[in-house]
Amino acid sequence: MRHFAAAEVDAALDFPSLIDALAEAFRGGFQAPERHHHPIERPGEATATTLLMPAWTTFGTGEDFLGAKIVNVFPGNGARGLPAVQGVYVLQSGATGAPIAILDGTRLTVWRTAAASALAARYLARADAKRLLIVGAGQLAPYLARAHAAVRPIETIAIWNHRAEGAHRLAAALASEGFNAHVVTRLEDGVRDADIVSCATLSETPLVLGAWLSGGQHLDLVGAFSMRMREADDAALKRARIFVDTEAATREGGDVALGLKAGAITRADVAGDLAALVRGAPGRGGEREITLFKSVGASIEDLAAAMLVWKRAGG
Repeated sequence: MRHFAAAEVDAALDFPSLIDALAEAFRGGFQAPERHHHPIERPGEATATTLLMPAWTTFGTGEDFLGAKIVNVFPGNGARGLPAVQGVYVLQSGATGAPIAILDGTRLTVWRTAAASALAARYLARADAKRLLIVGAGQLAPYLARAHAAVRPIETIAIWNHRAEGAHRLAAALASEGFNAHVVTRLEDGVRDADIVSCATLSETPLVLGAWLSGGQHLDLVGAFSMRMREADDAALKRARIFVDTEAATREGGDVALGLKAGAITRADVAGDLAALVRGAPGRGGEREITLFKSVGASIEDLAAAMLVWKRAGG
């Protein structure tokens, strides 16, 4: 059984290929039950969460794989100098059930999550979108910047973070990769100036307000994975054409699920999911339309990414 550390996952993946792999996975041939989602109380710090996420390829499609990710989200890890998200992925033979590889689940998660956002942006962001705002400066943030730049002609990347030093570190890191990146101190200014707003935070109160949005923008909501969290307010939901990664986003995670629960929006306001988009459902309806994509993560994304790592490594 092979082991793929974070650096080996990085070496095997690139965003154009991974985005295409996710598109194929969502078109069909993958199956996934609803993920297990359990809170873990942590005395003296925010509640942690453990998630179990299995998926498998459909027999007869020519690719026999199954896999499962165990991912833990510990918000208190920031104070320890550790990523909030920790995990491991086990890739197995779909023919025999035998484990064939263990992959760094944390690194696999940031790759596939960013790729899913970029896949949605392929259908929902304006073709000429060139100004990207990243809200949050955690481990996922640089991957979101790279992923969005793989599908749209991004010229500038603005960064806002609740701790300014984190935003400055990210801006410097992206600049070293050749991006034109800078820090914004007022989130409202950053939102108003952006074509794409991509949020990856653990905020429990809305950060992006609908009053700040203007026609033609695309809002990408990646954080707020539980019903205790929120990245955009009800006004943003009401103003946007809404898409989700999977139906799970209408039942769990903040933003869309909370908007539905409160009655701010109805199920009819959710226009579709990634599977519908890649199969030809209408995406952006016009240049002045505001679009919104909410993801909570899908296990078929993990399996597609793990399969691509395995194949690239000669498995």
